[in-house]
Amino acid sequence: MYAQRKGGRKMSDKMEIYYFSPTGGTKKVSDIFAAAVGKDVVWHDLRDKQTPTKQPQGELIIVAAPVFAGRIPSVVREKIKTLAGEGKKAVTIAVYGNRAYEDALLEMNDILIQGGFTVIASAAFVAQHSIVPEVGAGRPDADDIKEIRTFAEAVKSSTSAENVHVPGNRPYKPEMNVAAAPLSLPTCTSCGACAKICPTDAISNMDGKMATDAAKCILCMACIHACPKQARILPPPLQEKTDNMLAAFKAARNENETFF
Repeated sequence: MYAQRKGGRKMSDKMEIYYFSPTGGTKKVSDIFAAAVGKDVVWHDLRDKQTPTKQPQGELIIVAAPVFAGRIPSVVREKIKTLAGEGKKAVTIAVYGNRAYEDALLEMNDILIQGGFTVIASAAFVAQHSIVPEVGAGRPDADDIKEIRTFAEAVKSSTSAENVHVPGNRPYKPEMNVAAAPLSLPTCTSCGACAKICPTDAISNMDGKMATDAAKCILCMACIHACPKQARILPPPLQEKTDNMLAAFKAARNENETFF
């Protein structure tokens, strides 16, 4: 167990994980990390519209988020800005689809440090791409799992009291801005599963059909992943464009990176 002392006081045995995982990759990485640390875990799903972001009670706080075009999703950014660090230690994990994580770690760390946390460690781990599943297919795999566990062990034994330095640039790169959103196929039964899971309330039932507001959609793919009838797809031109853009990464294997 994490028994590091701070000012002569044993640290809490509770670890809190704030995560955003619209298609499951970030949650998978977080689960592996949490099991390796071996602490009692309180989970906070940042996708949940009904549950407000709570102030951390544990002394070790983890923030895990997917990378969207080199940045963290706006949903994550706005929710973690509400957290009060009060000198607590934090660890950040960016999960990216085998292309690049660019400014995502730096953005997360900047927000947490500004909120009063000390970010003692950070990592960027690869998971299967949410839009082009052939990119990073099967990841995290056995080798990735070993590296996630090694990172967790290092965090568990860390005595750092300083903020870690991570790659990235300020100002951050522009956010992804695509005026498109997933579509419902004729097989859609209007069950509402997509609307229920959408973190930005971009989907609604209009005259018996599920309509998506492209201005609100962040292309997190949660609705496509959750549809029980597989009746949600990206517009074919956008899917084709993304497939072509990421073609070179299908056979490549980008490596995980950790920072202390």
